Amino acid sequence: MPNISLQNFETDLIKASMQQPVLLDIWAPWCGPCKALGPVLEKLETDYAGRFTLAKLNADEQPEITAQLSQTFGVRSIPFCVLFKDGQPVDGFVGALPEEQVRSFLDKHVPSAVEAVADAEVAAAESLIAEGDTEAALEKLHEAVAIDPGNDTARYEYLRALLGAGRRAEARTAYEPVASNVMQDARLTACGHWLEACERAESGRSDAQLDQAVAADKCDFDARFEHAQRRFAAQDFTTAMDELLEILMRDKGWRDGLARKTYVAILQIMTRPPPVTVLGQAGRTGVLELAPKTSIGASDPALDQYRRRLSMAVF
Repeated sequence: MPNISLQNFETDLIKASMQQPVLLDIWAPWCGPCKALGPVLEKLETDYAGRFTLAKLNADEQPEITAQLSQTFGVRSIPFCVLFKDGQPVDGFVGALPEEQVRSFLDKHVPSAVEAVADAEVAAAESLIAEGDTEAALEKLHEAVAIDPGNDTARYEYLRALLGAGRRAEARTAYEPVASNVMQDARLTACGHWLEACERAESGRSDAQLDQAVAADKCDFDARFEHAQRRFAAQDFTTAMDELLEILMRDKGWRDGLARKTYVAILQIMTRPPPVTVLGQAGRTGVLELAPKTSIGASDPALDQYRRRLSMAVF
């Protein structure tokens, strides 16, 4: 259980909360309700078996951090607990709440035991993919989906890995349970378009036949779209988008926006998760900057270009 100070604020609170939620208990030795709440929080940390970390902050010893958090949440009393997640303070509560109320608070933000196991499998799979071990990664992702079927991130990563490996039949099996969901996650929708492209490519016309059809009629949008699907299936994403743009520049609403939807799906597949949002750390003055700051990584020029081209074609 870390005791938070200016020195370890960044490592033991901000960075630690990027791995799992951290509940910061702001207390003081003279505070009676703090003494009542402390054992409750310690018990819950044990009960939740590593699904969140409890950290302590002595308000008397760390007035800078206490003042900043108090100002952020408009709180003037202790005990005051703040939950950090993904590098940010996301919620909090004041006072020595009963155990059941603290549980209810935690359950809004802390993954269930099932979710935690599935998330661990996904994280392990991502490491395996980075190492080039696709087969082992697919096993991990299959297990994650089996453990937590409602975990959209696990299912998306599983579908993405299957389609990337050319395992279309398995991808169809993995996609079917969510195919009819009208409120589908955008990532799963993108995988649905990719899967359709792969299936169409197996039985459709050849590239040569499609090129011939387009040469005969530049407005043969069916041929252009089929060619885009073949390129999408082959993971030649930019060529696929080039063909879709030819349709969009001539008919923005073709087939109820199918060209646009497929284009957006390809952008989604090409986009990896955004950079982690972090908080400013203590400067030389020792004053914390708790306003969120986004750590911007190098953008993908190709993605940026194709996003701009889509906007120019549609708007």
